Amino acid sequence: MGGREREAGDGANRYRAAAPAVRQTPRARPAMRLRPVVVATALVATAAARPLRAQLAQQPVLTLEAARRAVAAAEAEARRNRWNVSIAVVDAHGELVAFQRMDDAAYTSAEIAQAKARSAARFRRPTRAFDSSLAAGGTRLLALPGAVPIEGGVPIAVNGRVVGAVGVSGVTSQQDAQCATAGAAAVTP
Repeated sequence: MGGREREAGDGANRYRAAAPAVRQTPRARPAMRLRPVVVATALVATAAARPLRAQLAQQPVLTLEAARRAVAAAEAEARRNRWNVSIAVVDAHGELVAFQRMDDAAYTSAEIAQAKARSAARFRRPTRAFDSSLAAGGTRLLALPGAVPIEGGVPIAVNGRVVGAVGVSGVTSQQDAQCATAGAAAVTP
């Protein structure tokens, strides 16, 4: 029927184009198909050629030994003043590295010391800064997750970089901060 075939069915005059005898494919262009692969390979090779030091930052890390020194110094300060406290030392991310609850320290002081240390490490400032801000009417601070507005958390800085923090709880906030400061000062490069 002249390039058209009648479609079987309901008898209506429907026509569809007949399939050509030989299927024609678009001309293959091998150079065009390889171009993305060549470009991707060149980018990967260029990235791999850069030294790794340029891509990764070197930062001091708080060791268990340093954390134990901080706990010992904070404990010595507390014993010198006859205070029973809980002492927490965390890394720069706020994760617990060392902890100690002295005899007769309140059970709730354990969680509070850890929260103070975590807050000081993650916000990279003493928790006293939050305490002062809240006292001055800065209530928006309460919306910050993890911010503990109670004095007693002190960051541990080595060569200007915060590597962790010490949190102390069990006595007054000022006394907690005194012990935490002694602990943080015990960590040296």
